[in-house]
Amino acid sequence: MRATRIVFCALFALGAACLSAPASAEQTAFTLSSTAFADGGLMPKVHECTSGGGNDPAKKNESPPLAWSGAPAAAKSYAIVMRDLDNANLIHWVIYDIPASTASLPQNVRHVYRPPVPAGSRQVYYRGSASLYGYQGPCSPSTVNTYEFVVHALDRASLTGLNSGSSTQAAARAITAASIGSARITGES
Repeated sequence: MRATRIVFCALFALGAACLSAPASAEQTAFTLSSTAFADGGLMPKVHECTSGGGNDPAKKNESPPLAWSGAPAAAKSYAIVMRDLDNANLIHWVIYDIPASTASLPQNVRHVYRPPVPAGSRQVYYRGSASLYGYQGPCSPSTVNTYEFVVHALDRASLTGLNSGSSTQAAARAITAASIGSARITGES
């Protein structure tokens, strides 16, 4: 009788363990990548600024293609902030209100406040060596700097407190406040 009870309890415990969900479901990591350069790699000249002097035709100030995956399921939109880590974290690019259904940006997002791709997104006006909406590529003529791209998953569909006159710093603060997760990649130029 006792042996039967032990076998029964063992089978019951095994069955319960087999039917229950794993204690820790495997979470996919939130990642950001580019087909233009590897993380920590050299950024192609096509992504460098055209306002830094010189006449190098390879420099076109085109934003790199970026793609992300594994974002938090609660993301309602995305934003990307690009900084020069070797120049006091100077912000070179802010694009936000990227729809939650979007998981990538093409190369050369148009330099306008509301680019057509991705639809619904907005960009901050860059006030530096060039005055334009959107991406301002690396402009370090005599040094190699590290540029960080961070995609933020946001808890809201739109950053309604920002507008066409918002500064890069104000936009970065609003993005950080709404961020529920982020992923990054760096490039050298």
